Amino acid sequence: MCVPSIQALGTYMCTLQLLYTKDFSEVIVEVQTALSILPVAVELLFEECITACVRFLEAVPWSKEEEAEIKQLVCLLQLQESEKLLARLSPVKNSAVEDMLNELVYAATHSHQNAASVKAFVAKILSTFPSRDTVRLVLNRAFVNSLKTVKDSVEEYTSPNVRGRYDEIEAMQRQNLHTAVVSGRHLLWLVERMIELRVAETAVQAWSEQRAFTANLQGACSDDMWRNNVPGLPAVLLRCTCRLLNAMVAGSILTSQNVRKRLARDWLPVLVTSRENVSYSGLGASCNKQLHKELEVGFLQLIMTLPITDAQELLQQCLSFATRSIEDCPHLVSAFNTWFQRAGQGNLGRPGKSNEKEACPKICNV
Repeated sequence: MCVPSIQALGTYMCTLQLLYTKDFSEVIVEVQTALSILPVAVELLFEECITACVRFLEAVPWSKEEEAEIKQLVCLLQLQESEKLLARLSPVKNSAVEDMLNELVYAATHSHQNAASVKAFVAKILSTFPSRDTVRLVLNRAFVNSLKTVKDSVEEYTSPNVRGRYDEIEAMQRQNLHTAVVSGRHLLWLVERMIELRVAETAVQAWSEQRAFTANLQGACSDDMWRNNVPGLPAVLLRCTCRLLNAMVAGSILTSQNVRKRLARDWLPVLVTSRENVSYSGLGASCNKQLHKELEVGFLQLIMTLPITDAQELLQQCLSFATRSIEDCPHLVSAFNTWFQRAGQGNLGRPGKSNEKEACPKICNV
């Protein structure tokens, strides 16, 4: 025979006293008290006591241990009695988690006050979130929206579809450029989070499909208004490119040959145009120079992952990386040397073909 513990007997006595005193507010003053009385009240069909316990529990914070007990007790209650507790324990909408993450990412990218702290907090939430698929979905959606805003703003700047006075059109173009810069910064933060969390496959795919956008960028980069009003926009977009390039050549993002070729083909001219129109003297000069050098190395490494014929075509677009001193561009020298060595192998390893190594030039030892 199971003998109730002294604590259990005390709980029964307390609940029975409440049948007569109805003094719920004086007795139910702690979560543990409510949790111990509630199952006894259910057993005795003591509706007033059940309501008082549920009302107290619904209105106060819980520890993790208390929440676990409440989850077990909810199944003892009628649906109407447990409705308010369930509202705290489970969402009404199945998309509640995804919606919350969407709102957090939006707040991180659009917050003007305390922006750095908000971004750091949201980044932490994303990095510890258990479902990578949900994080991927949320970041992909935000990336697509930000990229579209940047593209639309640049396109409206390069091809304004408005009529009016010159000063009105110019003011609208300035606004388009400002929108593009702000959204570009959002885009950079998103790209960095996607790479960090290894969910950037869609971003790389989308970045490699921007032929019209990169053509607009090249035209805008050489425009005086662009340089005077938003000199930082090309750098922001090239930083996105740089982050993706580094992740690809590091093996963090694995992509097809076609994706790698398209990305190099379309974004390499943007780097070349940016180099031609950005001064390496004055404010921000060292940052621009460092970014361009990192992009040069990244593009050359990416190009060397392509078939020899594709690499031959793209390497010729990298000649602007050359300097008067060979020692100042070892990455370019190394890439050409590697290409000539590979091309000089002839039909190496192909059945029925000669494996005789052709003579190939070597630029220098680096």
